[in-house]
Amino acid sequence: MIIGVCCFCLSLNAQDTKPSSPFTFSGYLEIYYIYDFANPQNHTRPEFIYSYNRHNEVNLNLGYIQASYLTEKVRGNLALMTGTYANANLAAEQGVLKNIYEANIGVKISKNHNLWIDAGIFSSHLGFESAVGAVCWNMTRSLLAENSPYYESGVKLSYTSADDRWFASALVLNGWQRIQRVDGNSTPAFGHQLTFKPTSKILLNSSSFVGSDMPDNLRRMRYFHDLYGQFELTDKLGLIAGFDIGVQQEAKGSKSYDTWYSPIVILSYQVSDKLRLAARTEYYADPAGVIIPTETPNGFKTFGYSVNADFSVTENVLWRLEARSLKSKDNIFEDHGDPASVNTFVGTSLSLTF
Repeated sequence: MIIGVCCFCLSLNAQDTKPSSPFTFSGYLEIYYIYDFANPQNHTRPEFIYSYNRHNEVNLNLGYIQASYLTEKVRGNLALMTGTYANANLAAEQGVLKNIYEANIGVKISKNHNLWIDAGIFSSHLGFESAVGAVCWNMTRSLLAENSPYYESGVKLSYTSADDRWFASALVLNGWQRIQRVDGNSTPAFGHQLTFKPTSKILLNSSSFVGSDMPDNLRRMRYFHDLYGQFELTDKLGLIAGFDIGVQQEAKGSKSYDTWYSPIVILSYQVSDKLRLAARTEYYADPAGVIIPTETPNGFKTFGYSVNADFSVTENVLWRLEARSLKSKDNIFEDHGDPASVNTFVGTSLSLTF
């Protein structure tokens, strides 16, 4: 066994080493099975669920292949995807746009600072969850994440401080989770993100969206704010606490607004190197049906609870189990074809990151 090398040898090796390629390639696959105790006959779970939304069948939630390019002054990403997530969440997009996970190009515009302009299709700047399940604390996405943008398109200016404690960005967007702008809409949307890491164990984030998701003749301005904190309480215990709130004009030019909001708390406990547990409690209130229309007296007012266990099969393979229940004030769900106020399911997933 060689336990040491001389400095001269290191120097020779460094001179002989060729520069690494600016291109990298990666991918992700996540297979899942959900059993919804309401037993929907069309195998589709409630309409406000966009991830893991097929009942009693083995299916692909998300699979993508990504090519990335990174140099000191230029970066870019192109990722093509498929799966039930893409079918449900990009249903409004046209043609092959439904299969784009990311497509963006960035240019560094400062010699002395980490300041970039990026344009294209990105993951959303809103929220702490992603379509990529393996990087989230829970197997399924929260009500908060499912009903705010997963992706966006436009241009953003971003800055990261030299010590990586601060990140700030300003965005001009095509709309609320839009690649193509809504027909008849000529108004861009805007957003911001500000992230602060006071220590290595705390992350605080503020993000916003301002714009309209309707044609100009029906324009209702929407103002949305996402606030969350992620905390490493101990070496094994983690906490995420978040609160989303949005308002939208009741009608074009109106001074009255409809409001929706959603608080959430997630706890994660690392039992061992291979096993992690998490529990989530959440509430989503949208009485006017701005985001989730129900046509019921109280609108969408729903509590959610879930628990999950994650098993790291290998470094890049994750097996997950989850049980989740949603309880609404009104009968917004169906149970074997009958109106119901509760929806409960169990599920499992297996993901591969490469």
